[in-house]
Amino acid sequence: MTRTVKSLIIIFLILIADQLLKVYIKTTMALGDEIVVFKDWFIIHFIENNGMAFGFEFAGEYGKLFLSIFRILAVVAIGWYLFKLAKHKDIPFGFIASISLIFAGAIGNIIDSLFYGMIFEDSYGQISTIFPEGGGYAGFLHGKVVDMFYFPIINGRYPDWLPIWGGDPFIFFRPVFNIADSAITIGIFSILIFYRKYFNKIEENKEEDSEELPTETEQNSSDKK
Repeated sequence: MTRTVKSLIIIFLILIADQLLKVYIKTTMALGDEIVVFKDWFIIHFIENNGMAFGFEFAGEYGKLFLSIFRILAVVAIGWYLFKLAKHKDIPFGFIASISLIFAGAIGNIIDSLFYGMIFEDSYGQISTIFPEGGGYAGFLHGKVVDMFYFPIINGRYPDWLPIWGGDPFIFFRPVFNIADSAITIGIFSILIFYRKYFNKIEENKEEDSEELPTETEQNSSDKK
């Protein structure tokens, strides 16, 4: 099995798992519904967001449009980079797998942004249906990303002596996320911890390849001989 095939399998599995879970959540739960999986620190909590990973958002309609377009361009760039990586036999597969995770996660959230607004009705106070007769809740590029994993591991209050936040409620870990977000995060941290040096290695290989190629003058001189 080639490294390219292995990479495609990783991407395919992440996308299938991410989309199956999102469709299940969207068609069985209303916004704000939750299921306690384990005690009070592993909860399936259904929310939707207009923006980036872990619920961060860009405000307004134009912010959402900009983010959707930016995601598409980013995925194209990552896909092109992943294609280049497969040609370098001296690059470990772990690095390729990490980029594959990031690529799959980015596509997973793009699918929500591109199509969910057109194929689902809204989930406010109701369980959404897929392909509703009256159309979806938003147009192309304006869909919302479905999130569901919530891990409020520590739940308490800031100390009263702490400035500004003293006495306020404190929750760790507060963000709600999905499988695509997890894939992106795992991929990024794997690269930062184990494979950061290989970014420079690819650039060095590219420079060495260009140096080995004959210049136009040398090529013309060779042709005359």
